[in-house]
Amino acid sequence: MHIALFQPDIPQNTGTMLRMAACLDVEAHIIEPAGFPVSDRAFRRAGMDYLDVVSIRRHVSWEHFEAWRAEAGLRLVLASTRASVPYTEFSFKPDDILMVGRESAGVPDDVHERADARIIIPMRPSLRSINVAVALAMVLGEALRQTGRFSTLVPTSST
Repeated sequence: MHIALFQPDIPQNTGTMLRMAACLDVEAHIIEPAGFPVSDRAFRRAGMDYLDVVSIRRHVSWEHFEAWRAEAGLRLVLASTRASVPYTEFSFKPDDILMVGRESAGVPDDVHERADARIIIPMRPSLRSINVAVALAMVLGEALRQTGRFSTLVPTSST
């Protein structure tokens, strides 16, 4: 399982999502440009104490990410407020890439169209969106549950 952050613009949300990736043992992809410095030094300065255990791939552009994804043959699942399929009704696969857009603008139309699937978190219609880190946590949790990955993360009892 992979998570992908499309041009993130809030470092605290990125830190939260990277910490989640470390704890849940999923690879994280950052698609640049970001709205803040994206480097090990910047993350360490921000107190990202999980940096040594998270697997991060940086992609200098959307095109670079898409070239990598095409070579890897992985399915891209975009969480979007413009989607129509509830994430709880979607069938996830173990090697999916779950992508979220910029906090300020989501993803452009061409990125939206290139996704293999688009999913939504059902919510009150009068509200705009859920925080991107919280939204990704919800979707990733469902994807890991469906694919049986949580059982590999639970420590086994020695009694």
